Amino acid sequence: MNPRRLLVRALPIGIAVLVVCYQYFSSEKITNEAGRTARHALNPQQEETLGLQSYQQVLQEAQTIDSGPDYELVKRVAQRLSGATGPAAKTFDWRVSLVSSPQVNAFCLPGGKIVVYTGIIPVAQNEAGLATVMGHEMAHATLRHGSERLLQQKATQTLMTGVQTSLGDMSYEQQRAIMGAIGAGAQYGLLLPFSREHESEADKVGLLYMARAGYDPREAVDFWQRMSEASSAGGKPLEFMSTHPSDATRIAQLKDLLPQAQAEYERTKPR
Repeated sequence: MNPRRLLVRALPIGIAVLVVCYQYFSSEKITNEAGRTARHALNPQQEETLGLQSYQQVLQEAQTIDSGPDYELVKRVAQRLSGATGPAAKTFDWRVSLVSSPQVNAFCLPGGKIVVYTGIIPVAQNEAGLATVMGHEMAHATLRHGSERLLQQKATQTLMTGVQTSLGDMSYEQQRAIMGAIGAGAQYGLLLPFSREHESEADKVGLLYMARAGYDPREAVDFWQRMSEASSAGGKPLEFMSTHPSDATRIAQLKDLLPQAQAEYERTKPR
């Protein structure tokens, strides 16, 4: 390849790298509650605004339950767990809604907006089981994982655009093959491992939340074993292809964390 063509190829990639460096170094840098240094695309106020907008949209489209034993259970667990969170949640306006749905799911949006689907309550079985999944989801919000993923996605898209521009003189088939290979590499080598790290962090911090809130952290292992059984019928992708750790990995990691969480539980539970 002659030097001129090489320069034409390299220039868009070089510009993309410079843009990514700017995005990265101009972003907010913090040490999160899991002890890892993280950078974020949004500030807490922006996250709060987006979280509230998404929460309101979910409630507009859902059938919520505002009374009864399940609602009181969810509200009680949310109140206890929110009181056990750390400084990262000091500005959160915690809210919780119970949605009538067979989905075995719950989530917490940025700023502390929690949604629990009724389908997860039978799998939780008890208050501590529900605290396990709610603590995990609340930890995603306090760790600001969504804003961190957004920064990574922006950087990945910028680099992909730079590469695609540099391939402008190639045929469509050649471009498609190269971009497909790079996209797969980014997906399996960067994005999915990053997502699994977030899940493990949320498990760790959520376990500490439930322990501080007075729930026996040993219940977390039982809950995730039930979740594994409930979801095993449909089959699951191999761990390296998944956004989540495998059930076996998750349960093993939780067991390793139990001594720390149990000490927290013993320290904070009523005498």
